[in-house]
Amino acid sequence: MRVAATTELNLASIRAAQRRIATMIHRTPVLTSTTLDEQFGAKLFFKCENLQKTGAFKARGATNAVYELSRADAARGVVTHSSGNHAAALARAARLRGIPAHIVMPDNAPQSKQASVRRYGGQIVLCAPTIAAREASAAALQAQTGARLVHPYNDLSVMAGQGTTALEFLEQVPDLDVIICPVGGGGHLAGIAVAAKAINPRILVIGAEPAGADDAARSFKAGRIFPSLSPRSIADGLLSSLGELSFAHIKVHVDDIVTVTESAIVASMRSIWEVLKIIVEPSGAVGLAAAELIAPLRTGARIGIVLTGGNLDLDKLPWQREAHE
Repeated sequence: MRVAATTELNLASIRAAQRRIATMIHRTPVLTSTTLDEQFGAKLFFKCENLQKTGAFKARGATNAVYELSRADAARGVVTHSSGNHAAALARAARLRGIPAHIVMPDNAPQSKQASVRRYGGQIVLCAPTIAAREASAAALQAQTGARLVHPYNDLSVMAGQGTTALEFLEQVPDLDVIICPVGGGGHLAGIAVAAKAINPRILVIGAEPAGADDAARSFKAGRIFPSLSPRSIADGLLSSLGELSFAHIKVHVDDIVTVTESAIVASMRSIWEVLKIIVEPSGAVGLAAAELIAPLRTGARIGIVLTGGNLDLDKLPWQREAHE
Protein backbone atom coordinates (compact mmCIF):
# COMPACT_ATOMS: atom_id res chain seq x y z
CA MET A 1 0.00 0.00 0.00
CA ARG A 2 1.40 3.39 -0.97
CA VAL A 3 1.65 6.09 1.69
CA ALA A 4 1.41 9.63 0.35
CA ALA A 5 4.74 11.44 0.59
CA THR A 6 4.92 14.74 2.40
CA THR A 7 4.37 17.56 -0.10
CA GLU A 8 4.12 20.46 2.35
CA LEU A 9 5.69 21.17 5.72
CA ASN A 10 2.95 22.24 8.11
CA LEU A 11 1.41 21.23 11.41
CA ALA A 12 -0.74 18.60 9.72
CA SER A 13 2.18 16.89 8.02
CA ILE A 14 4.21 16.97 11.24
CA ARG A 15 1.33 15.47 13.23
CA ALA A 16 0.99 12.77 10.54
CA ALA A 17 4.69 12.03 10.92
CA GLN A 18 4.26 11.76 14.69
CA ARG A 19 1.56 9.14 14.26
CA ARG A 20 3.58 7.23 11.65
CA ILE A 21 6.78 6.90 13.66
CA ALA A 22 5.38 6.75 17.21
CA THR A 23 6.13 3.06 17.78
CA MET A 24 9.63 3.24 16.28
CA ILE A 25 11.22 6.09 18.21
CA HIS A 26 11.58 7.20 21.81
CA ARG A 27 9.48 9.90 23.39
CA THR A 28 12.57 11.52 24.87
CA PRO A 29 12.58 13.01 28.37
CA VAL A 30 12.90 16.66 29.38
CA LEU A 31 15.44 17.37 32.12
CA THR A 32 15.84 20.43 34.35
CA SER A 33 18.57 21.67 36.67
CA THR A 34 18.28 24.15 39.53
CA THR A 35 22.03 24.70 39.29
CA LEU A 36 21.84 25.78 35.65
CA ASP A 37 18.68 27.80 36.23
CA GLU A 38 20.48 29.84 38.86
CA GLN A 39 23.51 30.25 36.62
CA PHE A 40 21.44 31.54 33.69
CA GLY A 41 18.77 33.46 35.56
CA ALA A 42 16.11 31.60 33.62
CA LYS A 43 14.22 28.31 33.73
CA LEU A 44 15.90 25.86 31.36
CA PHE A 45 14.27 22.74 29.94
CA PHE A 46 16.46 20.24 28.07
CA LYS A 47 14.83 18.05 25.42
CA CYS A 48 17.10 15.00 25.44
CA GLU A 49 17.34 13.87 21.83
CA ASN A 50 20.76 12.49 22.76
CA LEU A 51 18.67 9.69 24.31
CA GLN A 52 16.77 9.12 21.06
CA LYS A 53 17.10 5.93 19.02
CA THR A 54 20.57 5.93 17.36
CA GLY A 55 21.56 8.67 19.82
CA ALA A 56 20.18 11.67 17.90
CA PHE A 57 17.03 13.40 16.68
CA LYS A 58 17.79 12.16 13.16
CA ALA A 59 15.89 8.95 13.89
CA ARG A 60 12.67 10.93 13.60
CA GLY A 61 13.12 12.25 10.08
CA ALA A 62 14.82 9.20 8.63
CA THR A 63 12.13 6.86 9.93
CA ASN A 64 9.34 9.05 8.60
CA ALA A 65 10.97 9.27 5.16
CA VAL A 66 11.59 5.52 4.88
CA TYR A 67 8.06 4.60 5.92
CA GLU A 68 6.52 7.05 3.45
CA LEU A 69 8.12 5.20 0.53
CA SER A 70 5.93 2.98 -1.63
CA ARG A 71 6.76 -0.73 -1.59
CA ALA A 72 8.26 -0.48 -5.08
CA ASP A 73 10.47 2.47 -4.17
CA ALA A 74 11.48 0.96 -0.84
CA ALA A 75 12.51 -2.34 -2.46
CA ARG A 76 15.35 -0.55 -4.27
CA GLY A 77 16.72 0.71 -0.98
CA VAL A 78 17.80 4.15 0.15
CA VAL A 79 20.94 6.22 -0.18
CA THR A 80 22.23 9.29 1.61
CA HIS A 81 25.34 11.24 2.57
CA SER A 82 25.96 12.17 6.19
CA SER A 83 28.69 12.88 8.72
CA GLY A 84 27.11 10.32 10.99
CA ASN A 85 23.83 10.84 12.82
CA HIS A 86 21.53 10.80 9.78
CA ALA A 87 23.58 7.92 8.40
CA ALA A 88 22.91 5.75 11.45
CA ALA A 89 19.27 6.83 11.58
CA LEU A 90 18.67 5.92 7.95
CA ALA A 91 20.49 2.60 8.31
CA ARG A 92 18.28 1.77 11.29
CA ALA A 93 15.06 2.80 9.55
CA ALA A 94 16.02 0.76 6.48
CA ARG A 95 16.75 -2.29 8.65
CA LEU A 96 13.36 -1.94 10.33
CA ARG A 97 11.72 -1.98 6.91
CA GLY A 98 13.99 -4.71 5.57
CA ILE A 99 15.59 -2.73 2.74
CA PRO A 100 19.21 -1.84 1.83
CA ALA A 101 20.85 1.39 2.97
CA HIS A 102 23.82 2.87 1.08
CA ILE A 103 25.60 5.51 3.14
CA VAL A 104 28.24 8.00 1.96
CA MET A 105 30.32 9.34 4.84
CA PRO A 106 33.31 11.72 4.89
CA ASP A 107 36.53 9.88 5.64
CA ASN A 108 37.04 12.01 8.76
CA ALA A 109 33.68 11.04 10.28
CA PRO A 110 34.10 9.92 13.90
CA GLN A 111 34.80 6.20 14.18
CA SER A 112 31.96 5.85 16.68
CA LYS A 113 29.49 7.15 14.09
CA GLN A 114 30.84 4.86 11.38
CA ALA A 115 30.56 1.92 13.76
CA SER A 116 26.95 2.83 14.52
CA VAL A 117 26.05 2.77 10.82
CA ARG A 118 27.63 -0.65 10.41
CA ARG A 119 25.80 -2.01 13.46
CA TYR A 120 22.52 -1.14 11.76
CA GLY A 121 23.59 -2.84 8.53
CA GLY A 122 24.36 0.27 6.49
CA GLN A 123 26.81 -0.13 3.60
CA ILE A 124 29.37 2.69 3.93
CA VAL A 125 31.25 4.40 1.11
CA LEU A 126 33.86 6.88 2.34
CA CYS A 127 34.64 10.09 0.47
CA ALA A 128 36.63 13.31 0.84
CA PRO A 129 35.32 15.56 3.65
CA THR A 130 33.64 18.12 1.42
CA ILE A 131 29.99 18.73 0.56
CA ALA A 132 30.78 18.40 -3.15
CA ALA A 133 32.42 15.00 -2.65
CA ARG A 134 29.55 13.76 -0.51
CA GLU A 135 26.92 14.80 -3.03
CA ALA A 136 28.84 13.38 -5.99
CA SER A 137 29.40 10.04 -4.26
CA ALA A 138 25.74 9.80 -3.26
CA ALA A 139 24.63 10.58 -6.81
CA ALA A 140 26.92 7.87 -8.17
CA LEU A 141 25.56 5.33 -5.69
CA GLN A 142 22.00 6.28 -6.55
CA ALA A 143 22.66 5.82 -10.27
CA GLN A 144 24.36 2.48 -9.61
CA THR A 145 21.73 1.00 -7.28
CA GLY A 146 18.49 2.75 -8.18
CA ALA A 147 18.03 3.52 -4.50
CA ARG A 148 15.90 6.46 -3.35
CA LEU A 149 17.84 9.46 -2.05
CA VAL A 150 16.84 10.47 1.47
CA HIS A 151 18.60 13.78 1.93
CA PRO A 152 19.80 14.51 5.48
CA TYR A 153 17.81 17.75 5.73
CA ASN A 154 16.60 19.10 2.36
CA ASP A 155 13.63 16.74 2.25
CA LEU A 156 10.08 17.52 3.36
CA SER A 157 9.47 14.04 4.77
CA VAL A 158 12.65 14.27 6.83
CA MET A 159 11.77 17.78 8.00
CA ALA A 160 8.27 16.68 9.04
CA GLY A 161 9.76 13.89 11.10
CA GLN A 162 12.21 16.27 12.76
CA GLY A 163 9.36 18.64 13.59
CA THR A 164 7.90 16.01 15.91
CA THR A 165 10.58 17.07 18.42
CA ALA A 166 8.65 20.31 18.96
CA LEU A 167 5.29 18.55 19.22
CA GLU A 168 6.61 16.41 22.06
CA PHE A 169 8.47 19.26 23.72
CA LEU A 170 5.39 21.48 23.85
CA GLU A 171 3.25 18.60 25.11
CA GLN A 172 5.76 18.10 27.93
CA VAL A 173 6.34 21.83 28.64
CA PRO A 174 3.42 23.77 27.09
CA ASP A 175 4.40 27.26 28.30
CA LEU A 176 7.89 27.68 26.84
CA ASP A 177 8.89 31.22 25.89
CA VAL A 178 11.84 30.17 23.71
CA ILE A 179 13.10 27.08 21.91
CA ILE A 180 16.78 26.96 20.95
CA CYS A 181 17.87 24.42 18.34
CA PRO A 182 21.32 23.92 16.78
CA VAL A 183 21.39 24.38 13.00
CA GLY A 184 23.48 22.70 10.34
CA GLY A 185 21.50 21.87 7.21
CA GLY A 186 18.41 23.36 8.83
CA GLY A 187 15.91 20.51 8.61
CA HIS A 188 15.49 20.12 12.36
CA LEU A 189 15.28 23.86 13.00
CA ALA A 190 12.75 24.29 10.18
CA GLY A 191 10.54 21.45 11.40
CA ILE A 192 10.66 22.67 15.00
CA ALA A 193 9.90 26.25 13.98
CA VAL A 194 6.91 25.32 11.81
CA ALA A 195 5.41 23.12 14.54
CA ALA A 196 6.13 25.48 17.43
CA LYS A 197 4.82 28.61 15.71
CA ALA A 198 1.65 26.81 14.64
CA ILE A 199 0.99 25.79 18.25
CA ASN A 200 2.10 29.08 19.84
CA PRO A 201 2.73 32.02 17.48
CA ARG A 202 4.31 34.03 20.33
CA ILE A 203 7.07 31.55 21.08
CA LEU A 204 10.59 32.55 20.01
CA VAL A 205 12.50 30.00 17.94
CA ILE A 206 16.26 30.57 17.87
CA GLY A 207 18.84 28.73 15.80
CA ALA A 208 22.37 28.29 17.15
CA GLU A 209 25.57 27.42 15.31
CA PRO A 210 29.34 27.58 15.72
CA ALA A 211 31.04 30.85 14.78
CA GLY A 212 33.43 28.84 12.61
CA ALA A 213 30.52 27.44 10.60
CA ASP A 214 28.23 30.47 10.52
CA ASP A 215 26.66 30.11 7.08
CA ALA A 216 23.14 29.86 8.52
CA ALA A 217 23.50 33.08 10.53
CA ARG A 218 24.89 34.91 7.51
CA SER A 219 22.21 33.48 5.23
CA PHE A 220 19.44 34.37 7.68
CA LYS A 221 20.57 37.98 7.91
CA ALA A 222 21.05 38.33 4.13
CA GLY A 223 17.88 36.50 3.12
CA ARG A 224 19.78 34.20 0.75
CA ILE A 225 21.89 31.11 1.18
CA PHE A 226 25.63 31.44 1.70
CA PRO A 227 27.18 27.98 1.16
CA SER A 228 29.26 26.46 3.92
CA LEU A 229 32.60 26.34 2.10
CA SER A 230 35.31 25.87 4.73
CA PRO A 231 33.58 25.29 8.06
CA ARG A 232 35.77 24.67 11.08
CA SER A 233 34.24 23.51 14.34
CA ILE A 234 34.37 20.75 16.88
CA ALA A 235 30.61 20.45 16.26
CA ASP A 236 30.98 18.08 13.30
CA GLY A 237 27.22 17.59 12.95
CA LEU A 238 26.69 21.28 12.09
CA LEU A 239 29.06 21.70 9.15
CA SER A 240 26.50 21.28 6.35
CA SER A 241 25.16 24.03 4.11
CA LEU A 242 21.53 25.05 4.46
CA GLY A 243 19.08 23.35 2.13
CA GLU A 244 16.76 25.35 -0.11
CA LEU A 245 13.67 23.74 1.41
CA SER A 246 14.79 24.13 5.00
CA PHE A 247 15.90 27.73 4.49
CA ALA A 248 12.56 28.67 2.94
CA HIS A 249 10.84 27.75 6.21
CA ILE A 250 13.58 29.14 8.45
CA LYS A 251 13.21 32.58 6.82
CA VAL A 252 9.52 32.64 7.66
CA HIS A 253 9.32 30.97 11.08
CA VAL A 254 12.67 31.42 12.88
CA ASP A 255 13.26 34.57 14.93
CA ASP A 256 17.06 34.64 14.96
CA ILE A 257 20.21 32.59 14.50
CA VAL A 258 23.10 33.21 16.87
CA THR A 259 26.68 31.98 16.80
CA VAL A 260 28.85 30.66 19.62
CA THR A 261 32.58 30.17 20.10
CA GLU A 262 34.39 26.86 20.27
CA SER A 263 35.30 27.49 23.89
CA ALA A 264 31.64 28.13 24.72
CA ILE A 265 30.67 24.85 23.05
CA VAL A 266 33.24 22.90 25.05
CA ALA A 267 32.24 24.60 28.31
CA SER A 268 28.56 23.90 27.67
CA MET A 269 29.24 20.30 26.74
CA ARG A 270 31.18 19.83 29.94
CA SER A 271 28.42 21.48 32.01
CA ILE A 272 25.84 19.10 30.59
CA TRP A 273 28.02 16.08 31.36
CA GLU A 274 28.82 17.28 34.87
CA VAL A 275 25.47 18.78 35.93
CA LEU A 276 22.81 16.87 33.98
CA LYS A 277 24.88 13.65 34.11
CA ILE A 278 24.23 12.77 30.46
CA ILE A 279 26.44 12.49 27.38
CA VAL A 280 26.04 15.00 24.57
CA GLU A 281 28.25 15.52 21.54
CA PRO A 282 29.62 18.99 20.73
CA SER A 283 26.80 19.72 18.25
CA GLY A 284 24.26 18.84 20.93
CA ALA A 285 25.76 21.37 23.37
CA VAL A 286 25.52 24.36 21.04
CA GLY A 287 22.03 25.25 22.25
CA LEU A 288 23.15 25.67 25.84
CA ALA A 289 26.07 27.81 24.68
CA ALA A 290 23.58 30.02 22.84
CA ALA A 291 21.42 30.36 25.95
CA GLU A 292 24.24 32.41 27.46
CA LEU A 293 23.45 35.04 24.83
CA ILE A 294 19.67 34.89 25.24
CA ALA A 295 18.99 34.39 28.95
CA PRO A 296 20.32 37.81 30.09
CA LEU A 297 17.82 39.46 27.74
CA ARG A 298 14.91 37.41 29.08
CA THR A 299 15.34 37.14 32.85
CA GLY A 300 13.06 34.46 34.23
CA ALA A 301 12.17 33.16 30.78
CA ARG A 302 11.25 29.53 30.22
CA ILE A 303 13.82 28.39 27.67
CA GLY A 304 13.67 25.07 25.87
CA ILE A 305 17.03 23.73 24.68
CA VAL A 306 17.22 20.82 22.26
CA LEU A 307 20.15 18.50 23.02
CA THR A 308 20.34 17.10 19.51
CA GLY A 309 22.71 14.16 19.87
CA GLY A 310 25.10 12.16 22.00
CA ASN A 311 27.37 10.35 19.55
CA LEU A 312 31.11 10.97 19.75
CA ASP A 313 34.45 9.25 20.18
CA LEU A 314 35.02 8.93 23.91
CA ASP A 315 38.77 8.74 23.30
CA LYS A 316 38.71 12.21 21.74
CA LEU A 317 36.88 14.40 24.21
CA PRO A 318 37.61 18.10 23.71
CA TRP A 319 38.89 18.71 27.22
CA GLN A 320 41.24 15.73 26.81
CA ARG A 321 42.69 17.30 23.69
CA GLU A 322 43.05 20.64 25.47
CA ALA A 323 44.86 18.90 28.28
CA HIS A 324 47.41 17.45 25.86
CA GLU A 325 48.01 20.64 23.88
